[in-house]
Parts: sequence; C-alpha cells; structure tokens
Amino acid sequence: MRFVARLFSLIFLVFAVIAGLVDAIQSVAAGQPVLTSMTDSWAGNSPDTLALVEATFAAYLPGWVWDPGVAFVLAQPAFAVFLLFSLIFYLAGYRRAKPAGRFAA
Repeated sequence: MRFVARLFSLIFLVFAVIAGLVDAIQSVAAGQPVLTSMTDSWAGNSPDTLALVEATFAAYLPGWVWDPGVAFVLAQPAFAVFLLFSLIFYLAGYRRAKPAGRFAA
C-alpha cells in the first residue's frame, strides 16, 4: 500500500511540474504572472471528465459539498493543487526511519 501511495505522489508531482512549466511559459510570453486554475486546466484537457465529476458530485453528495468545498479547490492554481495531492500521498506512504543506536526500541 505504501508503494501505491508513493507512486501516486510521484505522478501528482510530475503533473505539478508540468502545470508549473506551462504557467511559467505563459507568464514569460505574456510579460506578467499567469496562473491557470485547476478548472481551466481540466476543462481544456478533458471537459468530459470534468462534467462527469460535477454530475457525480451533484447526484451523490449534497450541494454544499460542491459549491464551497470542491469549487474552491478547483479555483486554485493547477500546480498548487497537484503539489497538495502529491504531499498528501507522500505523507500517506511515508515510513519513519527506525532509530539506530544503543537505546533503540
């Protein structure tokens, strides 16, 4: 299970780097900072899956979950959302090192 969490962490980290590179390139081209929101990025790459996720949330969860919760996360920059997911999965797969020494338990 730890391996799967670390693999997901790596995948999300790669997505975060790609999203950050896209924003950096657009920022250089525009001459000002450009941050693409998760919604814009998702809608540009796969609008069908975004509509599917919205429909699933509307069908199975109360409305207050989508509007203040998920909509807030999707309004954030894509690289930040992917970095957050990468951190969460990294922490889920993290194993603390065993203490070495004479008094180790």
